[in-house]
Amino acid sequence: MVGTATVVHTERLGPHMVRVVLGGPELAGFDAGEFTDHYVKLLFPADGVTYAEPWDMEEIRASFPREQWPRQRAYTVRSWDPAHRELTIDFVLHGDEGLAGPWAARARPGERVHFLGPGGGYAPDAAADWHLLVGDESALPAIAAAMERMPAGAQVRCFIEVEGKADEVKVATPDGVQPVWLHRGDRPVGQRLVEAVTGLDFPVGSVHAFVHGEAGFVKELRRHLRLERGVPRERLSISGYWRLGHTDEAWRNTKRAWNAQVEAEQES
Repeated sequence: MVGTATVVHTERLGPHMVRVVLGGPELAGFDAGEFTDHYVKLLFPADGVTYAEPWDMEEIRASFPREQWPRQRAYTVRSWDPAHRELTIDFVLHGDEGLAGPWAARARPGERVHFLGPGGGYAPDAAADWHLLVGDESALPAIAAAMERMPAGAQVRCFIEVEGKADEVKVATPDGVQPVWLHRGDRPVGQRLVEAVTGLDFPVGSVHAFVHGEAGFVKELRRHLRLERGVPRERLSISGYWRLGHTDEAWRNTKRAWNAQVEAEQES
């Protein structure tokens, strides 16, 4: 079912991130909160194409050729306030590149948005001895939500890679544990994250890990955690949100097969 919301306001969080708060009476049936990686798939109409309201994806797919279907972009639910019916989403900006980022940068109050979801599947396990959170900018909203939901006294190791100091945002657990910010500069995406995790002195006990971001470094850390550290698959939430050199559509079309191949290689 296609959901609808209205832009309430926007806020620039840094040079490469903007926050968009959505609201409106149409969100009365929306529900998120079980997971800290809840996401919605924003729907953007194909250029020059108009769909009948309310949007019905089955009808759209039956009535329009594939190239005229709405384009989808998945974004993490940074927060959901059911009392005020406000859905907050943080967008990474790459200048004029992409679809959702440029839209978020120019979004104005009153603009209507269509979406699918929410989905999701991860939340910090209160029974874990310690938690490992790792990601680049694309995973920052989910990591921030997970940090805020950590149980009292949780032992957390959190690494977030961003381009520079100006891209840091306020993130902390209820006990005040803060992430280690890694500034990429001109280095390849994820390289500093790989160094941080492979060089980490793991605490004793069972870990619950969340590792997301660019697919290349995620692949390296999946191998390290599974094969070298012996972390059970069920204790890992790990996936590539995007892949360097690939458009969102191209990555989405190959992601399932790529992940299956990587997992097979590392489990053999």
